[in-house]
Amino acid sequence: MKKFMDENFLLQTETAQKLYHEHAAKMPIIDYHCHLIPKMVADDYQFKSLTEIWLGGDHYKWRAMRTNGVDERFCTGKDTSGWEKFEKWAETVPYTFRNPLYHWTHLELKTAFGIDKILSPKTAREIYDECNEKLAQPEYSARGMMRRYHVEAVCTTDDPIDSLEYHIQTRESGFEIKMLPTWRPDKAMAVEVPADFRAYVEKLAEVSGVAISNFDDMIAALRKRHDFFAEQGCKLSDHGIEEFYAEDYTDAEIKAIFNKVYGGAELTKEEILKFKSAMLVIFGEMDWEKGWTQQFHYGAIRNNNSKMFKLLGADTGFDSIGEFTTAKAMSKFLDRLNSKGKLTKTILYNLNPCANEVIATMLGNFQDGTIPGKIQFGSGWWFLDQKDGMEKQMNALSVLGLLSRFVGMLTDSRSFLSYPRHEYFRRTLCNLVGRDIENGEIPASEMDRVNQMIEDISYYNAKNSFRPCYAKELPS
Repeated sequence: MKKFMDENFLLQTETAQKLYHEHAAKMPIIDYHCHLIPKMVADDYQFKSLTEIWLGGDHYKWRAMRTNGVDERFCTGKDTSGWEKFEKWAETVPYTFRNPLYHWTHLELKTAFGIDKILSPKTAREIYDECNEKLAQPEYSARGMMRRYHVEAVCTTDDPIDSLEYHIQTRESGFEIKMLPTWRPDKAMAVEVPADFRAYVEKLAEVSGVAISNFDDMIAALRKRHDFFAEQGCKLSDHGIEEFYAEDYTDAEIKAIFNKVYGGAELTKEEILKFKSAMLVIFGEMDWEKGWTQQFHYGAIRNNNSKMFKLLGADTGFDSIGEFTTAKAMSKFLDRLNSKGKLTKTILYNLNPCANEVIATMLGNFQDGTIPGKIQFGSGWWFLDQKDGMEKQMNALSVLGLLSRFVGMLTDSRSFLSYPRHEYFRRTLCNLVGRDIENGEIPASEMDRVNQMIEDISYYNAKNSFRPCYAKELPS
């Protein structure tokens, strides 16, 4: 019986162990998609407690606690102490066997705080006190955590109207780790609620300095903000969409739809889809012009629990995997850009695992030989960023594409304790490849190539693909 989470955790063969310890583990982290709060990095925030850094905003843990019968006040409540919330999490942990939370919890305790104890009600108080004592030390600040995990660059997720003041402040402070923005323009195509859309467009007009009264004005304002993001080192966009949009439309239709919704009128479903379709193409063309990489996260049904949405708002643990028939629309959208010669580097992330093979085969339709891995199958996302989900994603990519050109893992997290997800991914990758070698499916004589592949997927593929987004000299 193996010891729980020893140095060879998840590494089931000697070859897997060598691949991980001698190659993957040594690579720095490029976290090219995350939701860190930039102000915390700029301020080098010192966390007040383990509850704040570990449970604050972590809807993964909240979902598990609710499932375990924990009252909402111990998840998101304002009238409960940090210890009370942590105690309820500690009571839940023993019920999370086979859930990735069990592994993540103990991997984070071990790598961040050097704690090998198993979290349970019996050990909760001593672990809580020890972690809080360490969190009070300067090296456990927000920047300290990034240094601890050998982070080289992070790309946050930012709205076009964001000032990016904290990115600028962080850069000018001389912090050695690059924190760069990512363009996330979802609200600029969210026309379902006219009042919300108009309010957003008015903010866009204010920050861009462009008076907006029609569709062309809005696009001019977005382009101005796109330029500003580029000046601050941005080289990636990200789009959170339910499904791909590829309706047929004319420019005149889109201008009329804008006038209608900006004037406060409700749009038909057809008009909404046409507008979103046009905006995705325009955003894609903007990214192509600057050589950015566009990312698409699709397939979530958000805010399922209307009662809790009204009470707590979005991103509080009430989203789930959606079921959409989107392959044709995805293909049509990519083909529109490709036919114009304006398809930039692209990463596709699915939330429903049934689409693994769909995406893995879609990549090959639009690889054009200009650069390796131009169209990417993104790593297991959200509900799929665990061992089983990552293995299925990599297996589909291996069988139907080139795993060797994969840009690897990201945290997609708001937490400064989430960097062990890169380790979890790298161990899973090494175990997959190591098993193939020991089974005679990859020749042992090709170990030099295998070693390089592991380092490439862990680090170099992302470094080479996104190099401009953190190596570019930025204005002071």
